[in-house]
Amino acid sequence: MEKQAVITATDLCIGYRTHKGEKKVHEHLSFGLYPGELTSLLGANGAGKSTLLRTLSASQPSLAGDLQLLGKPLQQYSEKERSRTIGVVLTDKTQAGGLTVYELVALGRQPHTGFFGRLHPKDHLIIKEALDAVGIAHKAESYTAELSDGERQKVMIAKALVQECPLIILDEPTAFLDVVSRIEIMTLLHQLAVEQNKAILLSTHDIEQALVLSDKLWLLSKETGLQCGVTEDMILNHRMDTLFSHSNIRFDYNHGIYYPTVTGKKEIRVEAENDTLLHWTINALNRHGYTCLPANQGNRFLPYLQALSDHRLILTQKEETHTYSSFEEVLAQLI
Repeated sequence: MEKQAVITATDLCIGYRTHKGEKKVHEHLSFGLYPGELTSLLGANGAGKSTLLRTLSASQPSLAGDLQLLGKPLQQYSEKERSRTIGVVLTDKTQAGGLTVYELVALGRQPHTGFFGRLHPKDHLIIKEALDAVGIAHKAESYTAELSDGERQKVMIAKALVQECPLIILDEPTAFLDVVSRIEIMTLLHQLAVEQNKAILLSTHDIEQALVLSDKLWLLSKETGLQCGVTEDMILNHRMDTLFSHSNIRFDYNHGIYYPTVTGKKEIRVEAENDTLLHWTINALNRHGYTCLPANQGNRFLPYLQALSDHRLILTQKEETHTYSSFEEVLAQLI
């Protein structure tokens, strides 16, 4: 059964209107966001990610093209209608430190409760369900100022959840978080997309987690515009090569990371008993200015290093062979 998109764009142009005229950031963009999917927007600083997110959340108007939210032009929505349809979580740290977690999350019900914000039993139930969904219910009576960065981000996600929006847009939700919190937040967002059937779009520089947990990728660059697709299709079709224009950066398709191009003038032949050993052997040698070649390539008089799974490292150079037990020893012996 085909999914219906929550938001679609056709030939969209995004940018700014100033007293000097229009400043186009990107044009001819076409895409859709679907319920039950987590989509990650990736791109270099200055690529236009924030402009795109602001356009989709109606914080700024598009310059041209068609942008439909639930089959209705986005510009035809009133502010109240939008707040019931689009939840937005920004990078900025909340200044509501004097509010309890429960009170802050309850503010998300305002589109449904009206100006006076009177909460009814149904509202309290929705708030409690949101706190449970993000795993922060045990902090309900704590002040926001007492929370860690990761906990505070969960609270802001809960606040967006109680708006009961089919679309949630997050601007770098894992910025400033430690590695454990980044994984928790990304895992949580994917879980919420699936379990609550929401379309969730986030911008992030955390490429490793985005590749693991995103159903779709949006790759945005000044050179190639916006490319969209299922994460694995984007990777295996080598779309990641177009994300950054820097000639000294390459994408490692085996490990899902970007790495600097090796410019070392020294060469060494390398062999390892498994892929993990090979990866970290090359990593150590690259960092010390060596270009690594397969064992059967290059001049046979080049240094030759074998990495064995029993932690032995066998180095042959100048027709002498020695066995070491650590990379520290090998690197000290390389001529």
